[in-house]
Amino acid sequence: QVEVEDRGGASVQAGGSLRLSCVVRGLTFMGSCVGWFRQAPGKEREAIAGIYTGTDSTYYTDGANRRFTISQDNPANKVYLQMNSLESGDTAMYYCAARIGACWRRGRWDVEYPYWGQGTQVTVSS
Repeated sequence: QVEVEDRGGASVQAGGSLRLSCVVRGLTFMGSCVGWFRQAPGKEREAIAGIYTGTDSTYYTDGANRRFTISQDNPANKVYLQMNSLESGDTAMYYCAARIGACWRRGRWDVEYPYWGQGTQVTVSS
């Protein structure tokens, strides 16, 4: 059974930083794709970043890498999302998701994730 546990959300002031963490259990971590997504109230879920653990290749939605950085700790089966210069528009529930194999599918990296965490809330106040 695959489990995805996302943590690290908090309430912060605008301009602050947070690091979210994601632990994936129940699948072979090396050679999996792990992504971070978010959903704000009343909005569609959007992709932020993904990482293929086999090669450390990273993928970002346009502009996301200006303030967000995805990374992995392979021995710990963890993926992180470092978020800097947070803005009120970053307020959302953040989700980690995982799948076996490469990130790039059908010309995209942000599709076909079968395993999802419960989400962790990030609230940015101005």
